[in-house]
Amino acid sequence: MSKIVAASVIRGAKRIVQEAEDSLNQAVQEKSESQNIGFPETAFFLPMANTLMGIEAKTLKDARVILEHAKSLLPIVPTENIWLPYLGDALDAGIATLLAEEIIMAIRYLYGQEPQKDCVGFFTDTIMRSLGIQLVDGRMPGFAAILGAAPDNQTAVEIVRQLQERNILIFAGSNVAGRSIIDQLIEENVQMGWDNYIVPYGRDTLSAIYPLHWAIRSALTFGGLKAGQAKKCLLYTKERVFAFGLVLGELDDLKYATGAGAINMGFPIIADTEIPEIKPSGITTYEALIRELDHKKIVSRGVELRGIKITVTKIPIPIPYAAAFEGERVRKEQLHVEFGGKKSLAFEYLRSKDSEEVEDGKVELIGPDIDQLEKGNKSMPLAIIVEVAGRKMQIDFEPVLERQIHRYTNYAMGIMHIGQRDMCWIRINQQAYNKGLRLEHLGIFLHAMLHKEYGAIVDKVQIKLYTRQSDIEKLLAQAKKTYDERDQRISGMTDESVDTFYSCMLCQSFAPNHVCIVTPERLGLCGAYSWLDAKACYEITPTGPNQPVAKGKMLEERLGQWQNINDFVYEKSNKSVSKVSMYSLMDNPQSSCGCFECIVAIIPEANGFMVVHRDYSGMTPCGMTFTTLAGSVGGGLQTPGFLGIGRLYILSKKFISADGGFTRIVWMPKELKESLGEKLIQRCADLNQPDLLEKIADETQVTTSEQLLDFLTKVGHPALNMPALI
Repeated sequence: MSKIVAASVIRGAKRIVQEAEDSLNQAVQEKSESQNIGFPETAFFLPMANTLMGIEAKTLKDARVILEHAKSLLPIVPTENIWLPYLGDALDAGIATLLAEEIIMAIRYLYGQEPQKDCVGFFTDTIMRSLGIQLVDGRMPGFAAILGAAPDNQTAVEIVRQLQERNILIFAGSNVAGRSIIDQLIEENVQMGWDNYIVPYGRDTLSAIYPLHWAIRSALTFGGLKAGQAKKCLLYTKERVFAFGLVLGELDDLKYATGAGAINMGFPIIADTEIPEIKPSGITTYEALIRELDHKKIVSRGVELRGIKITVTKIPIPIPYAAAFEGERVRKEQLHVEFGGKKSLAFEYLRSKDSEEVEDGKVELIGPDIDQLEKGNKSMPLAIIVEVAGRKMQIDFEPVLERQIHRYTNYAMGIMHIGQRDMCWIRINQQAYNKGLRLEHLGIFLHAMLHKEYGAIVDKVQIKLYTRQSDIEKLLAQAKKTYDERDQRISGMTDESVDTFYSCMLCQSFAPNHVCIVTPERLGLCGAYSWLDAKACYEITPTGPNQPVAKGKMLEERLGQWQNINDFVYEKSNKSVSKVSMYSLMDNPQSSCGCFECIVAIIPEANGFMVVHRDYSGMTPCGMTFTTLAGSVGGGLQTPGFLGIGRLYILSKKFISADGGFTRIVWMPKELKESLGEKLIQRCADLNQPDLLEKIADETQVTTSEQLLDFLTKVGHPALNMPALI
């Protein structure tokens, strides 16, 4: 290893550790050692110290222990007269840097100095889990942390667009001589945020600890590892978290030190300046530190160096197309044209046809295009009719494929798609229009993507786009009839009506011991996969993560246990889960990966269960927030009394039916109630308890178990008179 690099790393580490000590001493003097510290909405305290040292740091006094350990890791700076292998010392200094940066940022939060303007700051556990499904299904193949600033704004935008087109999540921050890539993107009106795959974390190098927090927590959240298992957690990030760093502009000692910390986690660094390189592999999969002076190649070098597998869809349309643009919003002042919403009639409809009725690749526009808008008018009606044919196509696959119209349309930069069916709302911005986007291009990318992702069941695809009101009204009547038929068909399916369930093992890339079993009445806990979805995925990729599992011999009807299901789960969970009950969370419940939408948790004193969704950040009656609960439920663990679920499972007749079902719910956040709305009311009516929803408390009424018990007694909740859970 270069002596120049090692010296810079160690000097930078010493500066950062000293800053941490100074900040800590000042905070203790002003606040006392008993002052609580921490980051918002996390169950992992100071995550780097929690993961690597097993310390649950809650106060400034606890931070002192972390600081002393960081100081013990600092080696001497190499001199001209000392020639030694420097890699070990530099790596130790890198770990010291991460621990010290964490202390500094926690103290900044204590003083209200974080997050910085226009920056996200600390990444909450909720955000990490909400993006979990994209981490494991390939839509988000990796991460890039950018430190510094590009030589000019245009280069900054080009680098970010290259990453977005590869669906790589971008963490942007740090600075060069006071100028950050964050400022460059703001000046060029680039939309940033989680939905756009561009996350501004902070304008100084120390805040780079935030994306590294994101990575290290995945070992505990998804990997099932325990706090304090430092080596295993670092190996996990090397083998399963595909991240790399791009350093733009001059490297100083602080960047070298932070980069050494990242290298410990298996993340290589690529710089755009003349720096010494570190080419031996081992700590990282390939080289650890390289230079790439050509900004047109720097992203591809990073992808290659980290071993990220990218599938880039080259579609002949005039705008960039990738999953990174899925969260883009088109605001009123940017608008060229919109379809649906409150302004016009719009719907989308996919149907299967006989092969001779479909001409593959045909895109037909019936009516005026978006370049024929009347002056001052920015709305048009639209019907998107997708017709597919295939030897393996089944009528049950139609709604599965139709739902992808939403996703595929949002992949186009400059287009926003909300809703589905006859409740869709599509907006196209002026920039996309100026680049040449027309309605024909919607058909082009829908055709390409359906073939790309569903080629195993779709042989031909043709698209018809209607923009005349009279045509759309006539076609909508037919579409609505099909919508109703689909709803009746799906709602009528029961676990008893099929002899085969489906597995989902997508999340095993992050949670190696987790296995989902998806049934007609129980969707995947991420909320993204129903039984029909899993069936379709198996038809598409027979060797993929969704496999049919014949139920076999019934072992426990009440619990929902079958011999074949148990055998399959035992084998595919690396023999860590021997039994699974599909209808109970008290007796061998299904394990949870970390991507769950909600957690169901027992409230023993209320003889019932609470349900909390991941977007709720407040306290719950069980005395824990969602993030704290999730820390003990995820990672492929089987935890009786606690269960990760998809929110629609709450409405199922099989919802924890072995434990009393929906009637056992005693608390859920108001937002969750409202999001399920009429469906919850109907579920109560089906149980002949029309007032049950009013008896389920929310955070506006109670937040503690004592308050909850008083409330339930007052309203006469039926759970109080049900058989004891424990």
